[in-house]
Amino acid sequence: MRLCSCAAAIIILTAMPFAQDKPIPVEQEPHHKVVFKNEFIEVMRVNLNPGERTLYHTHAHDRAAVELCTTSITQQKVGETEAAANPIKPGDVSLSTTEPGGYSHRVHNVGSSLFDVLDVEFLQTPGKPSDAVAGPVVGENPSARAYRWELAPGAKSPEHTHHRPYLIVAATPMQLKMTAPDGQSRTETVKPGDFHWVDAQVTHVLTNEGSAPGTIVEFELK
Repeated sequence: MRLCSCAAAIIILTAMPFAQDKPIPVEQEPHHKVVFKNEFIEVMRVNLNPGERTLYHTHAHDRAAVELCTTSITQQKVGETEAAANPIKPGDVSLSTTEPGGYSHRVHNVGSSLFDVLDVEFLQTPGKPSDAVAGPVVGENPSARAYRWELAPGAKSPEHTHHRPYLIVAATPMQLKMTAPDGQSRTETVKPGDFHWVDAQVTHVLTNEGSAPGTIVEFELK
């Protein structure tokens, strides 16, 4: 019995690295917490303590990310060596296009502070593609365009129109005022990672009513 137990333990321990190296769907990765999902997008908040890694996981859709922290991370594809460290800061934006079979990797927080990011998976787009843009594009893929508004205290964005559904994300804390063309406005105190999905055409101006610089990111479906 003792020999059988030892043999079983050896088999389990031998199999563990292979089980860990097999990627899982991103929604099943324990550090990816789904905070919003509809037919168009899935939003996940990802946190990693210093030195912590995600499991290998697969992104099956076009996607985007907004960094909410200052740290350094590495990424590692399945079967490849770990890439060099990449420093990140609040407001950094990335967009990528899905690959055949999906994109599989893991992320390692090699910095000294919490890794905090909002990941967005684009599940579908609304029918016919649109060429209309709301402002300077800081990144895009086949599913969406990204706009970043870096606002000093008291500064305003240009008035712009979203013709398609969009996700607005606070990358930093700020006192955000949103004003419509008719003068109606709403002011909110937002925290890093706060977001709002808007499925309507909107024209607005974004104003930083606070005393510190702030950054807002908008992802608009194509």
